[in-house]
Amino acid sequence: MNDTQVVGACPLDCADACSWQVTVRDGEAVALRGTPEHPYTRGTLCVKVNQFLEHTRAPDRLLHPLRRVGRKGEGRFERIDWDSALDEIAQRLKQTIDRHGGEAIWPYQGTGTLGFLQGLQGRAGSRLWNVLGASRHDMTICSIAGLVGLRYTLGVSTGIDPESLEHSRLILLWGSNPLTSRHHLWKVIQRARKNGAHVVVIDPVRSRSAAQADEHIAPLPGSDAALALGLLHVVLQEGAEDREYLAARTVGWAEFRQRVLAFDPVRTARETGVTEEEIVRLGRRVARSRPTAVGVSQGIQRHAGGGAALRTLACLPAVTGDWQRPGGGLLYSTDGYFGANREALYRDDLLRGPVRTLSMTRLAEGLLEADDPPVEALIVYGANPLASSPDQNRIRRGLARDDLFTVVMDHFQTDTADYADILLPATMQTEHLDVHDGYGHLYVNWNEPAVAPPGECLSTTETFRRLARAMGLTEPALYAGDEELASELLDSSHPSLAGITVDTLRAKGWARLAYPDGFVPFADGFPTPSGKLEFVSEAARADGHDAVAGYVPASEADDAERARSLPLVLLSVANHFFLNTVFGNKPELRRRAGPPCVVLHPKDAAAHGIADGERVRISNERGAFEALARIDDVVRPGVAMTTKGHWLKFTGGSGPNATVDERDADMGGGAVFHDNRVRIMPLDRCEDDSSEDGG
Repeated sequence: MNDTQVVGACPLDCADACSWQVTVRDGEAVALRGTPEHPYTRGTLCVKVNQFLEHTRAPDRLLHPLRRVGRKGEGRFERIDWDSALDEIAQRLKQTIDRHGGEAIWPYQGTGTLGFLQGLQGRAGSRLWNVLGASRHDMTICSIAGLVGLRYTLGVSTGIDPESLEHSRLILLWGSNPLTSRHHLWKVIQRARKNGAHVVVIDPVRSRSAAQADEHIAPLPGSDAALALGLLHVVLQEGAEDREYLAARTVGWAEFRQRVLAFDPVRTARETGVTEEEIVRLGRRVARSRPTAVGVSQGIQRHAGGGAALRTLACLPAVTGDWQRPGGGLLYSTDGYFGANREALYRDDLLRGPVRTLSMTRLAEGLLEADDPPVEALIVYGANPLASSPDQNRIRRGLARDDLFTVVMDHFQTDTADYADILLPATMQTEHLDVHDGYGHLYVNWNEPAVAPPGECLSTTETFRRLARAMGLTEPALYAGDEELASELLDSSHPSLAGITVDTLRAKGWARLAYPDGFVPFADGFPTPSGKLEFVSEAARADGHDAVAGYVPASEADDAERARSLPLVLLSVANHFFLNTVFGNKPELRRRAGPPCVVLHPKDAAAHGIADGERVRISNERGAFEALARIDDVVRPGVAMTTKGHWLKFTGGSGPNATVDERDADMGGGAVFHDNRVRIMPLDRCEDDSSEDGG
């Protein structure tokens, strides 16, 4: 019996991007553990990924290509061979191109894997879609509004090194629940607490992290920028602004200062629902705590003012001068620190001319309304949009179109896969080669295939190589092997990759990017047009936004008239046992997650006559779903909370996104999952209002 340790990495949509090791015995993966030597992830995996090997061997895993034999949505398929599947796909894509051009093809990629070869980070398949002239897929579902907002203020979307938080004395976890969504950060925070740091969670929900923090502040959804301005008002009243830093390192302070002065505690309390006492107390703590760090997650920017919120939050550590201190500043995403040669993977030079861009979060619009040309072929990989994207009922109608040819590449027969014409089995992380960075740390990981793929599963890269061959395409770049792609990715002169090669990375499994420990990212200035942090951004003005950072209210959540008929703001937060919809079919994790529920504050439950454990209907004019009511003051009055990730086929055919509008945030075309008003009623009192509620 001879055990081999194979280096790898978690591929999922999580900031931590854990390094792992697979124990292989006689060709079978028999154990999985986190890499003990990794300085950030330190040998631990999350409750979801601990059972990943069992997931790869699940009895419902897709192992062979399938062709639809029933109506779309029924989920009935027959087995076919790979040649037949690829020939049919090639023929249909050629017919689509002949009729409407390549833009009638929509390659719809999601965050099922973030790998640079097989997944989103490297835009897997981009070379093929460029050669075909397919529509460009705009990845708007995750963090784009916040990324754009940060660029107006900082010039880039990167912030501080998460490991530097151990030097912080005040940590504001703003809309962030690391104990569920990035638990290794909590370990850094715990080290900071041992050194005297005070941890405040700012969130409408008393999350797992909020329950363990020193303090919890619960603002109204979408009011975060107003709260930031209110805290800065107190800082100014305390005379604690860093005037030297403001004069030397920022532009537009006079204009932004006037905006801050307009948000006294009285106005801030009115806008945010936070008491004046809480605002003053926390503002004074911000004024005297050096350094202060602001940790932000994606949920905070999923409303009509999401980009403005991140833009303004990035201003807070400028007023206090914390951007110049280790452990001070803002943490949102570190992805931009990996200076790899991404363009070598994308090969946008293969495009013969401009093509249109289709937004990921406007799938229903693209399928039902686009006509120049219409979307005739949809290739879905790493995604389950029927469960994950806004306007669920209209997406279902779009996927049901008889004239739409849909290919889904996946590990399991998801809700979206039920609508496929051709269903292709994909490899999982232990079965293919990949390279990963993390958007919550400064490390890069190598993932070596540990075992052979089961059945007839193929990697994403191999599937696209074979499809290119079936289409008779001759561009050599379409046939590059995975090791060649990895070499091209790491062939970069960027200083972050100093000393990192395919050989060194493969041998160790991980490497820290070549930044010094505890580095201050903007110590020598900001990569803005002015070279300074910009409270006033001419780039923002040119793009149609307010030039001065500030507060843009939520749309539905802040709509008093709409609140009369739809009194509750619904937040769909991360489930502790699923990652998006990944693991939503795993029996043990489904059992631990429990059935879908919606959490109501006791005051709201009493006002609507809802009892704990009662089955309720959550609805608005767009759609409805059912859940069990849970009465708990972990949510503030006026807010209802549910979790995302449940598969529709297991939960009555509908989920929270049936109620979410297909509408853009203020910046980048981001989604507005948390800017959503609903009514909640016990099922036994619901009348048949299916037409009003969109089905």
